[in-house]
Amino acid sequence: MGLTMHERHSVTRELTCRYQKGTKKERGQILDEFTQVTGYTRCYARFVLRNCGRKFIKLRANKRVVFICAQARTAGAKRRRPKHYGTKAFLLALQRLWALSDGLCGKRLAVFLHETIPHLERCGTLVALAEPELHEQLLTVSAATLDRLLAPAKLQARLKGRSGTRPGTLLKQHIPIRTFADWNDTAPGFCEVDLVAHDGGAAFGEYCQTLTLTDVATAWTETEAVHNKAQVHVFEALKEIRRRMPFPLLGLDSDNGSEFINNELWRYCDEQHITFTRSRPYKKNDNCYVEQKNNSVVRRTVAYYRYDRPEQQTLLQELYRLLRLYGNFFLPVMKLKEKVRIGSRLMRRYDSPKTPFKRLLEHPQLTDVVKKALLREYNTLNIVMLKRELNRLQAELFHSALQPPLLHKSWAPGPDHPWRMTGLQRKHPKEYPRGNATDTIGLTPIQGALNTS
Repeated sequence: MGLTMHERHSVTRELTCRYQKGTKKERGQILDEFTQVTGYTRCYARFVLRNCGRKFIKLRANKRVVFICAQARTAGAKRRRPKHYGTKAFLLALQRLWALSDGLCGKRLAVFLHETIPHLERCGTLVALAEPELHEQLLTVSAATLDRLLAPAKLQARLKGRSGTRPGTLLKQHIPIRTFADWNDTAPGFCEVDLVAHDGGAAFGEYCQTLTLTDVATAWTETEAVHNKAQVHVFEALKEIRRRMPFPLLGLDSDNGSEFINNELWRYCDEQHITFTRSRPYKKNDNCYVEQKNNSVVRRTVAYYRYDRPEQQTLLQELYRLLRLYGNFFLPVMKLKEKVRIGSRLMRRYDSPKTPFKRLLEHPQLTDVVKKALLREYNTLNIVMLKRELNRLQAELFHSALQPPLLHKSWAPGPDHPWRMTGLQRKHPKEYPRGNATDTIGLTPIQGALNTS
């Protein structure tokens, strides 16, 4: 690591007197040492050592600026640079669009802005971007600037959870193992599947589960709410997901849970010519594609509350019907291209962010009939209306989850149980979305940015 600017100034002040009084040979030796220590070029080093302590006046933006050579600015002084993206109107529009993207990172948000702003213009909902300068700034802002401007709004609580997978030993010897390194299928249809438990930290009785299915080639994701993890419910949810997928299901990869490793699903895959594989026990990274979606799609949307009532399952189903359209057609995703280990560091390289919808359109193995059907469906969607309806359903779902548990259930906890006493308010409130469950916009600050849109 090189010297800081203050350290370079200290070295300059120490060598200036010797340089100015030395002979030609001595000045050459001092220059050699000085350039090696500070990293300056030889020409600039001579200028600094000759003029250390002198005042200079320069014109910057038609203003006279006085600076002293080899002397740091006074404490608290900052360089004044005009803010190109710092206006209140730009920040307000950016926060609304970031909320519309469900809080994407800078690299994905930049692609989202380029694709969504023309879509909003066609839908007639781009009221906030009437100024031409604002429109141009949103299309030219870089990913790093987006991350910097949105840093205060990204201080959100992180959601944490635990696994509810129980191993199923039946038929494991008949189902081959597939690891994360074996995915070389580039055709759409080879998918990973997993269950997400909504027990709210109290794993007793029956509670809803979310079946998540992710296509490896295009990142197309489908979700379905089931009453519990019984194999009959999971099997029916899989068939429902397969029915609405825009491409045929060619392969299915699951964990070792008994809800997947059973005779019914194995026979079904064999009859329908679907490749059925499983991951290694206790190796969560083998299902890395769907495990990522469990957090970025399911948990970010429905959080870690407990859902165990029929009306809550109905709300989850309505929410997931809109979420598949919102996530697959409008939210860009990045896919890992390669991992290179350099010493102790692991370098990951990703492709350009694209929505699963666009990846399907660009895929050569997808038929033109399917692509035209996807385009027709995309042209009928309005992202603003989708997001508002998602926020409304989220607020209704969270409000239902925060109600006290039903007392007549035989598995309900005792009166001294923390979950019984506080009505699903956990011991660690930072792990759950903030806000008022009665808000019409939603519970999170990301959703609140759409309040005035």
